[in-house]
Amino acid sequence: MSEPTRRERARAATDREIRQQARTLLINEGPEAVTLRAIARQLGITAPALYRYYSSREDLVHHVRMDICADLADDLTADLAEVPEHDTVLQVMTICRGFRRWALAHPREFSMVFATPQSNKDAMSADPFGRIFLSVAGKVLITKQLSPPPDDAVPLPMRADLEAFRADLLSTIAHSGVTVPDDILSIGTAYMILQFWVRLYGQVALEVFGHFPMLITNTENFFEIMLADLVADAGLTIE
Repeated sequence: MSEPTRRERARAATDREIRQQARTLLINEGPEAVTLRAIARQLGITAPALYRYYSSREDLVHHVRMDICADLADDLTADLAEVPEHDTVLQVMTICRGFRRWALAHPREFSMVFATPQSNKDAMSADPFGRIFLSVAGKVLITKQLSPPPDDAVPLPMRADLEAFRADLLSTIAHSGVTVPDDILSIGTAYMILQFWVRLYGQVALEVFGHFPMLITNTENFFEIMLADLVADAGLTIE
């Protein structure tokens, strides 16, 4: 592969600077402050010049989201490196705890990635965090420890969405190098995994946005209890 030219290196450097400035505006002022005009003003260039790099604000925000997800994925990968490879249940709990820790430490980045409506809803596996979350789920699947509901217990209105989610999950697991037979990942299993994520996200979002019920004085204890319930409900056994 040939070395990048000076022009290509300069373009890549400017691109990184644009995205870093977007992150700085996000952290300091919130998602609404991330505009092409504001970024151009901070960088000392014209707003139209940014269109050579991004077709719209939405395009830039998408790439910033992916950068944030990559940073979160790096944190979780470091956490998982401390967990024995065979202990898939502890891997699940480590990811959940790491996600909460990161979200509480980065509320505005959490807001942009996980709480801001997106014009183009990517599959969960499209971002680095989603791939890690689903890949660990795949490792749990092949251990056959889960206790999912039967397929006929899944509400009919959910079937089409769950079929799409199931296909996305199988694809993600395959890309991670784990082979999961189709019959292991049933519709009931996909439903259980989706419910797991919704319950996890719900607690974390309530904490991040300060909407947790006032009577709960120790949200970390509540989180650990909720996490233990999630693991038990899935039929997993903590070593």
